[in-house]
Amino acid sequence: MARSLTAKPVNSLSSVTDVLRYLQANASQSHKASVARMGVPPENAYGVSIAVIRKLARQIGTNHALALSLWQTGNHEARLLAVLLADTKKTGDAQIRRWLEDVVSWDLCDHLCKILISRRSDACRLVRELAPAQEEFIRRAAFSSMANICMHRDDLEEEVIDDFVDIISQYAHDDRNYVKKSVCWALREVGKRDWQCHERAVLLATELKESPDKTERWVGREALKELEILVAVPERKRLLTRKSKMGSKTLK
Repeated sequence: MARSLTAKPVNSLSSVTDVLRYLQANASQSHKASVARMGVPPENAYGVSIAVIRKLARQIGTNHALALSLWQTGNHEARLLAVLLADTKKTGDAQIRRWLEDVVSWDLCDHLCKILISRRSDACRLVRELAPAQEEFIRRAAFSSMANICMHRDDLEEEVIDDFVDIISQYAHDDRNYVKKSVCWALREVGKRDWQCHERAVLLATELKESPDKTERWVGREALKELEILVAVPERKRLLTRKSKMGSKTLK
């Protein structure tokens, strides 16, 4: 069971030592077991829920120097917090690349992509630059960022979608678990944007499903499972699965 640290107010936690003590005091064995299943070495994790980490980040506020120091500790939860504390204006390509090189779990990878990459005005450029990387989590970062961009950005031009579809097609053969799942995720999110994007995504997924390559077939087949049951909902810009609460209402 998590224990609360009351000796020092949260908003006064300005040192790495204080933050680590707070995280350790709010850890639980169940969360630590979950983190271990994601491949994080037990010695590098306390086992703190992301809800606790997000709340702590809101209370501390942006602190780039602290973020850099927390990342250097190698602790999983400290790194999740570091992403939230980092000043996006000071977080350049080099820092993102260095941090991605340290990533050993999909949750930290996707967390970093959502917070520090997908919200950038030049995020699409970074996707193109990260995709050719040989490292598993750096390549995953390209597709995780792509998925988040498709989910949260309404201003994407057709040329960007064309680029995304081409990149997905180019790397759909990568059989590494965390890459192929992110490729499939990105393809599904492309298809959820609108019916035009849906047509593009279904076409590619169908082609992949018929590929002689085993991994490409898996990506295509898994993507189609969701793409084929999408519906338009008046209240939403994006397409939703008919299995969702809002999507199911359109069938009544």
